[in-house]
Amino acid sequence: MRHTASVTLVLAAIWLGNSGHYDALLLSFGVVSIALVLWITHRMDVVDHESQPLHLTTKLPAYYFWLFKKIVASNIDVMIRAWRGPSSISPQFERVPAPQKTDIGRVIYANSINLTPGTLSVVVEDDYILVHSLSSDGMAELKSGEMSRRVCGLEE
Repeated sequence: MRHTASVTLVLAAIWLGNSGHYDALLLSFGVVSIALVLWITHRMDVVDHESQPLHLTTKLPAYYFWLFKKIVASNIDVMIRAWRGPSSISPQFERVPAPQKTDIGRVIYANSINLTPGTLSVVVEDDYILVHSLSSDGMAELKSGEMSRRVCGLEE
């Protein structure tokens, strides 16, 4: 029930934010649209703890702040490597352990890898992620496990 309430609030916020109009006709269209989407999601049985991960709500802002700093640092690193030329780039593929316990944890980890410039998640399996990196430094930082530990911290 609380997941359905969460979906309702998110849909209402998106509708109101995108509409910008608050007259009765448009608000009634919004209510009807949200009710239709809720009915469809209930029929499909897709509203659960993974589609609406409420348990992550309190921990995500700190993780996003840390990830934002990593994204900025990675952007600077890629920019410097681009200026230095091909000699500063050593592309490679490696398997990185993915010790996350849940599917959403592995998805957050793989997407976090994708968000940091210079690295790309290619294959996600139960216990590893195949990653392409522009440099051995980027791969070494990823293999140090800090990002993985932080994602595992979200799952707790």
